[in-house]
Amino acid sequence: MARITTVINQKGGVGKTTTAHALATELTNDGYKTLVIDADPQGNISYTMQAVPNSKGLYEAMKGQASATELIQRTVQGDILPSNLLLSAADMEFVETGREYLLDNILEPLKKRYSHIVIDSPPQLGILTVNALTACTDIIIPMTADIYSLQGLSQMHSTINKVKKFCRKDIAIAGLLLTRYSDRIIISRDLKEAIEAKASELNSRLYKTIIREGVAVREAQTQRMSLFEYSLKSNPTQDYIRFIEEYLSQEKENKIS
Repeated sequence: MARITTVINQKGGVGKTTTAHALATELTNDGYKTLVIDADPQGNISYTMQAVPNSKGLYEAMKGQASATELIQRTVQGDILPSNLLLSAADMEFVETGREYLLDNILEPLKKRYSHIVIDSPPQLGILTVNALTACTDIIIPMTADIYSLQGLSQMHSTINKVKKFCRKDIAIAGLLLTRYSDRIIISRDLKEAIEAKASELNSRLYKTIIREGVAVREAQTQRMSLFEYSLKSNPTQDYIRFIEEYLSQEKENKIS
């Protein structure tokens, strides 16, 4: 069965989509059968992976207009169930009983076809975020070393606990991932220690790998390429390679807490 990882943070600008994209494309490069679910109405990961613009995708699958299998696009960077702007009305469109399980139901027939499914969630709390959490086996929370990220962590944990209580009891926080990091800034080093302590309080961990800031991230996105294709030797690319080794080692050691 697939490991389904939701990459989530309700704070923008923390490298959420960058992390989801790096995770999925490198897993694909490593030979893992991987699927991306773009649950963000902004559709950034769909754009970067060169999905067909304004095509049918997750929204139509959630509406029951077509099966997810029919709507998956196979791009040069990997398989994706893309987003489109219709998803922005999800909170008004999906009001029926059991709406929290729409994505989980969509993924059911795909769990044996893929070893990994990576969900890029929206940056705000709503029915799409609840679906992304309900459908996953584990969660990665990218965050920057700033006080707002630290404050937002408690809110994020509260949201996850509500989903655990009412929708899915067995989801786990696989880890917190520090992104866009610069150790030249003293406050970043101090906050890193505070975030590590907070992760322990949340019965999780801070990944040992830290993703350094680097212009290659924005340049790769502009070129609609994966980091690994665009700039293999850049700091953030090498950091993501090490992070994904950590991510995979959790499966071998069964340490997704």
